[in-house]
Amino acid sequence: MRSITVVGASLAGLSTVRALRAEGYDGEIVVVGEERHTPYDRPPLSKDFLTRGLDADALALADEDEYADLDAQWLLGERAVRLDSAGRTVTLAGGRHVRTEGVVIATGARPRTLPGTDGLAGVHTLRTLDDALALRAELSDGLPRVVVIGAGFIGSEVASAAHRMGLHVTVVEALDVPLERQLGREMGLVCSSLHSDHGVRVLCGTGVAGLIGKDRVTGVRMADGRELPADIVVAGVGVRPATDWLAGSGVRVDDGVVCDAGCRTDVPGVVAVGDVARCPNPFTGRHARIEHWSNATEQAKTAARTLLSGVPAPAPLTAPYFWSDQYQVRIQLAGHVAPGDRPEIVDGDVDSRSFTAVYRREGAPVAVLSLNQPKLFGRIRRTLGPAAAAVAP
Repeated sequence: MRSITVVGASLAGLSTVRALRAEGYDGEIVVVGEERHTPYDRPPLSKDFLTRGLDADALALADEDEYADLDAQWLLGERAVRLDSAGRTVTLAGGRHVRTEGVVIATGARPRTLPGTDGLAGVHTLRTLDDALALRAELSDGLPRVVVIGAGFIGSEVASAAHRMGLHVTVVEALDVPLERQLGREMGLVCSSLHSDHGVRVLCGTGVAGLIGKDRVTGVRMADGRELPADIVVAGVGVRPATDWLAGSGVRVDDGVVCDAGCRTDVPGVVAVGDVARCPNPFTGRHARIEHWSNATEQAKTAARTLLSGVPAPAPLTAPYFWSDQYQVRIQLAGHVAPGDRPEIVDGDVDSRSFTAVYRREGAPVAVLSLNQPKLFGRIRRTLGPAAAAVAP
């Protein structure tokens, strides 16, 4: 294999380029990125970047020296629109055709949007650096009333940042208990209470019927008929994998690119990595997309070895891990919480917002959650092993 095209210039794409070179591959690498920016770190976008604690330069994932060492051709501001698996060609929106022997799909995910909001000023999603720049500019303009739709981790981080900037924030969540799917009911209530601890209003158990405003948003209409005044609305209602460009390619898509444990797709010479890749995971017990920073870096090594060898490389048995910073509290979770897994506090206490809880399944630890206890969290995280004996499709 003398030419490889990586479609997606994100952390996953950059990590795969690094892994390919580390494996000794010295052929041509072309990286296609829809954004005009070189790869940058996304987690700070909903945290310190919004409050101007960081500038864009601080988000860079590589410097000029590393880019020179990697010796890849970066086609930035270019969107892939088609993969011809038989002809080994990636077609770009501008009409260019990139011939290649191997393909790495690292296109990530796109934020879901609220229906009927196209062209309505003051409505934001947060996924890219440009999204964050636009939202930061409006938050800094002093518009006082912010409504965040969705109390997941991204929405909660945005609410925390807006509160820190002195704005009036309301969080709307359709579920009765925010984060219940990720943390279970008990710990979902604990983590979502960080909002009320700081005077941020949280409305749970009701959805959004629509937004109010002609040219610019002025409010949010709730499904129960209530209306919330709003100068800025941030929709944190999840993402969908960026797979539309793969239609007709032969690559199987089902809530992401379906892969084996080695990140290999149904098409020879094509692998997927990062948020777009749906691989067997022994911690979840099913094929799953793991939308975590650590997964993008670790999975890239597996994908590179699989692509170069032609056989599935073994995936590391590392527990899924992510963190969230809200209201000066560091939340960390490793492993996978399934329905019925109950947390046990092993240190600290809930009221102090400083504790560590271990989730057990049939007596075995399967996940650990920590608030402001990073050292203990790290020790327990290393002890976690997969609880699932088989992975369902």
